[in-house]
Amino acid sequence: MAWVQLRLNSTSEKAEKISDFLAEIGAVSVTFMDSQDTPIFEPLPGETRLWGNTDVVALFDAETEMALILTALRNSNLLSPNFAYKIEQIEDKDWEREWMDNFHPMQFGQRLWICPSWREVPDKTAVNVMLDPGLAFGTGTHPTTALCLEWLDGLDLNGKTVIDFGCGSGILAIAALKLGAKNAIGIDIDPQAILASRNNAEQNGVADRLQLFLSDDKPMDLKADVVVANILAGPLKELYPVISQLVKPQGDLGLSGILATQASSVCDVYQQKFVLDPVIEREEWCRITGKLA
Repeated sequence: MAWVQLRLNSTSEKAEKISDFLAEIGAVSVTFMDSQDTPIFEPLPGETRLWGNTDVVALFDAETEMALILTALRNSNLLSPNFAYKIEQIEDKDWEREWMDNFHPMQFGQRLWICPSWREVPDKTAVNVMLDPGLAFGTGTHPTTALCLEWLDGLDLNGKTVIDFGCGSGILAIAALKLGAKNAIGIDIDPQAILASRNNAEQNGVADRLQLFLSDDKPMDLKADVVVANILAGPLKELYPVISQLVKPQGDLGLSGILATQASSVCDVYQQKFVLDPVIEREEWCRITGKLA
């Protein structure tokens, strides 16, 4: 089953009311976490964090239109209008962090391996990305990440510039660099993702070829030979004008974070400028790729 997780900061006094409201509007489960144990939750520029003692974590079916959930929260008067939040794709039991014990080297495509630092590298002659599981999304375990990694492995990236839009852990940008890209650029709305991407790039010896920007700070004229965006279907459609402008003429585009049931609506938007390949599906999720016409 595919899920989307919403994390909000609150106080112990308000958490119960927020929990009840989230359940009313479709959350399949709501849990509370001590905010002192989740230091990665940070406000974005212009947002207001309550700096409360409790984080409310709600789980929704991945088909849920999260924009409607956020609108309902804004209209509920339970949070400030510009409240901070974090939305991410997760797999079953990710919230239990079981992958910490079960994370093994994984192969993607013909050349690429993602390896945790405490495991032995299976093939020293392969392209090995060293990446430890962390709270920033993107370790290769999710089908959407796997689909993007396999796509990158199948491209000729030598001498090219790659943009990882919604970079998370930086896994896609780092993999592109180790697969031969000349340089890469990571973009994200979450300051924690920028930090995680920088740390992971340093661990892999590619930090000097990776530029990182918060979304609002990226250069206006930014363009790349290859653009990959592993986010959710709703934002992919909303951000079509931004993402499409990042691709150079005849450049490659890869999109994921899309449920198979959402693929046609995303394709309808992007086929305005791109010649799209057949959609690739895996475990309810899919990947859309194409070239700028």
